[in-house]
Amino acid sequence: MDEVILEMSEKMEQSLEAYRRELTRIRTGRASLSLLDGIKVEAYGSSMPLNQVATLTIPESRMIVIQPWDTQQLKAIEKAIFASDIGLNPSSDGKVIRLSIPQLTEERRKELVKQVKKISEEYRVAIRNSRRDALDTLKKLKADKQLPEDDFFRLQDEAQKETDAFIGKIDAIMADKEKEMMEV
Repeated sequence: MDEVILEMSEKMEQSLEAYRRELTRIRTGRASLSLLDGIKVEAYGSSMPLNQVATLTIPESRMIVIQPWDTQQLKAIEKAIFASDIGLNPSSDGKVIRLSIPQLTEERRKELVKQVKKISEEYRVAIRNSRRDALDTLKKLKADKQLPEDDFFRLQDEAQKETDAFIGKIDAIMADKEKEMMEV
């Protein structure tokens, strides 16, 4: 019966990791290679991740440099960056592409904070759904007389404590991200 709680915890942990990955894609005014995650480049007849066709570096805190391994891929990389929704304009000198990260305005910062809060709430709901699924399984076991009532209530309390812990982690991560975004 503890397996139900363990499985629930694993799902919650996966949700937490997905939440962390999602937040790295939100621009904070600093250069981060995770901004480029998910950008696919049409190269050599197939769609490839950007980091498989170029070297990505951060020479300054507000700039990303993309150096293609094959300079013939420059146009395809620029096209992929324009097509993505990261909101950055690439500038090319024929050998490398530079992405300057502009300073965020106060209004844009507040918009991004709202976006972070919305994403946070989606992941809180995902964690609560994991708890609900576990409780449904426990109720079914109790109804089938495979789980004593005392164990049911103990496991129900464990599930709630685990849920509260994961929601607390999401709130802490959200607060850190919010603080980072509001820094000038």
